[in-house]
Amino acid sequence: MKVVVTSNGADLSAPASPVFGRCPTYIFVDTETMQFEAVPNPAISAGGGAGIQAAQFVVERGAQAVLTGNVGPNAFNVFQAAGVPIYLLGGGTVREAVEAYKSGQLRSVGGANVQAHAGMGMGRGMGMGGGRGMGRGMGRGMGRGGWSGIPQTPPAPPTTPPPASAPTRAREDEVAALRQAAADLRRQLAEVMERIEKLEKES
Repeated sequence: MKVVVTSNGADLSAPASPVFGRCPTYIFVDTETMQFEAVPNPAISAGGGAGIQAAQFVVERGAQAVLTGNVGPNAFNVFQAAGVPIYLLGGGTVREAVEAYKSGQLRSVGGANVQAHAGMGMGRGMGMGGGRGMGRGMGRGMGRGGWSGIPQTPPAPPTTPPPASAPTRAREDEVAALRQAAADLRRQLAEVMERIEKLEKES
């Protein structure tokens, strides 16, 4: 089976990238033989629509699954239309990501987990606001490029007490919402660190 891993390098020992549309390299790996092909991302410098261009590129090269850190709605729609599943990475190297996929340790994504954004830079609008009282919404961040350096703050837990008839369910929902908020903040941090590293290399 042919999978693609978003990567910050050109071989299996390179660190996997937490971003899809603007990652430096896509590594296509045969899960049976572990033979691979590293291909530079042709959409990394796109002024807009990088996610769509990158997703179409990956599909055209025959990827049957995508291993990455996050995917915007435009790229997700391309993969969904092509019947290509997306799996969330937990960090590590490209080789570790493929091994985790083969052993069933990676979680598949049922929808986009970051907002669409336009222009260059890291402005991804990953706020957690607007979420049906449980802090589950992904916000409508207007990231137009130019990372602000200040991650969005997850919402406070709901102030309305849960119905007395279902306290356990409400508590489980709140824990799930807070776990999701923590996961998004970890992804934001990974992107911030990646951007810092890139800027330092350019200086």
